[in-house]
Amino acid sequence: MERPSQRKIAVVGLGYVGLPVAVAFAKKFPGTLGFDVDSAKVERLRQGIDTTGEVDSGDLRSSGLEVTDDPARLRQADFFIVAVPTPIDAYHRPDLRALEAASRTVGKALDRGDIVVYESTVYPGVTEEVCGPILERESGLKSGVDFKLGYSPERINPGDKEHTFERIVKVVSAQDAESLEVVASVYGAVVEAGVHKASSIQVAEAAKVIENTQRDLNIALMNELALIFDRLGVDTQEVLDAAATKWNFLRFQPGLVGGHCIGVDPYYLTTKAEQVGIHPQVILAGRRINDGMGSFVAARTVKELVMAGRTLNGARIAVLGLTFKENVPDIRNSRVPDIVQELRQYGAEVLIHDPLADPEEVRREYGLELTPAEGLTDLDAVIFAVPHQGLEDLALSLCNGRANATVLTDVKAALDRSRVPEGVYYWRL
Repeated sequence: MERPSQRKIAVVGLGYVGLPVAVAFAKKFPGTLGFDVDSAKVERLRQGIDTTGEVDSGDLRSSGLEVTDDPARLRQADFFIVAVPTPIDAYHRPDLRALEAASRTVGKALDRGDIVVYESTVYPGVTEEVCGPILERESGLKSGVDFKLGYSPERINPGDKEHTFERIVKVVSAQDAESLEVVASVYGAVVEAGVHKASSIQVAEAAKVIENTQRDLNIALMNELALIFDRLGVDTQEVLDAAATKWNFLRFQPGLVGGHCIGVDPYYLTTKAEQVGIHPQVILAGRRINDGMGSFVAARTVKELVMAGRTLNGARIAVLGLTFKENVPDIRNSRVPDIVQELRQYGAEVLIHDPLADPEEVRREYGLELTPAEGLTDLDAVIFAVPHQGLEDLALSLCNGRANATVLTDVKAALDRSRVPEGVYYWRL
């Protein structure tokens, strides 16, 4: 049995997933290489700057990680970890273009005896049926004979400093027993929580998509309950507080479901299901509920404005927070733009403020402009969409004379109701 330290590691894709993985391996495997096609990102990383906020500058510099945008450098590696984005398109279909491009790049660097492990979220079968053939074409080698495939689903939770790469049990899989032992030993040398050996690559691929599909459905149930209780005039959070006193009640929160995992992964599973003749009903029902929550929040805010006697056409509404979750700069698949779009259809003027989001990225991804805090004036309503640290005080101050906002919508029920100024129409999901 070869020693894990004999392997030369290369991580392809240095984003929210790949960079923490690369840094962790670099600490244990000298000479670990990080590759990304984004030359500007590579240059920032060389300077010790991680714009995702997942790795601090000190760890990045001290890890010894080499970063490059030169694909020829990949030839020095024999153990490849591919961690590129796998989003969905406008029709909720898997978009595998980045994964296919990464496979072509790795294929050109492959040699006999190499192992390629994919961490990107996919539906069962992609690693062996889509990526494997690309690697074969580019390398001229035979999958399962000259080189081996593996799959180890990523479990990175952006902004979470407790459940880090090293502290989460790692599911590993490979094409055969021999390569599985190598993959397990390499990851086991880095992941303190240990590894779980899946019986096949498809089992590991399926495990990843159901992890987030299960969470998506649980949140969808909470969202549907919130719709019901709102119609009944009952506060959803008070209902959940009461129900949570039972020992086996699972406390999930209603809210907007976005990001690179929960709002995306179920569509990978349903795509594969439909390919084999099964039309998923429960999963897609949950997706429809969650994808519609932005419109509901907007409509509920409009209702509060009407009750407050404010005119809708031309109403100035501040939306605080645009990223997909609190305290991270990641705007991928955020559902906050759904609120903005719906409000604009009512004729409202919407001002968006987010201190963590990159203005240029927001402009490029959503065609929206961010407004500095000092520009939030003469407001009719405030929607506290993403509770970044420090935004609570701003939300309350905008309703307390600073901007004269009469309506306050609290999407994640993050505000202390006792601090809401008297006379403000307050509603929470």
